[in-house]
Amino acid sequence: MKISAQFISNISLVSATFALGLVSGCQGQPSEDPPIHPNLNMDFQTKYRPQKKNEFFEDGRAMRSPVAGTLAQGALKEDTALHYGKSGDAFVSKIPVRISLSVVERGQERYNIYCAVCHGKTGQGNGIVIQRNAGMLKPPSFHEDRLVNMPAGQVYDSILNGVRGNMPSYAYAIPVQDRWAIVAYLQALQLSRRGTINDVPSDIAAAKGWKR
Repeated sequence: MKISAQFISNISLVSATFALGLVSGCQGQPSEDPPIHPNLNMDFQTKYRPQKKNEFFEDGRAMRSPVAGTLAQGALKEDTALHYGKSGDAFVSKIPVRISLSVVERGQERYNIYCAVCHGKTGQGNGIVIQRNAGMLKPPSFHEDRLVNMPAGQVYDSILNGVRGNMPSYAYAIPVQDRWAIVAYLQALQLSRRGTINDVPSDIAAAKGWKR
């Protein structure tokens, strides 16, 4: 079977025209025709935006409330001592996480960011906000007997829920582990004020030449 020169010429002309069209199309030539959308994916799906009506439901709301009794993944807080500072209805007396130097140091960092502005870096209730706002109610000193003897869970609860009329909740800014770290640092701060030579480990006291 012979292919004529004319046929080959026509094929070449068509191919060149098609290639030229592709090149021209890629150069962003203006057109009044709508763009070709060969793969729609989900670009034109039916959907409802927030606060829109949806007649499918009896109340007409597109935004649906969670099903009663359901929780988001990771939101089940079975360990009440850890998440709420309580065992039953009573505040826990001990911190329910393992305490280490790094935890206390983390607590110091978080305390200085969120607490010291009102409570002061030494915990005496004389932070910079209190000093510059004479009308603000001064928080109590952490070194008062009442706060020294306060259960760890109650201190945690103050961070979680705030103190009525005086301190807002910081639950939005301070996560669970950091709350307990702050409690641990606060206890260390209180101990530093009331500590004696007898609280220093024997090897450290001997190295410093301190006598009991």
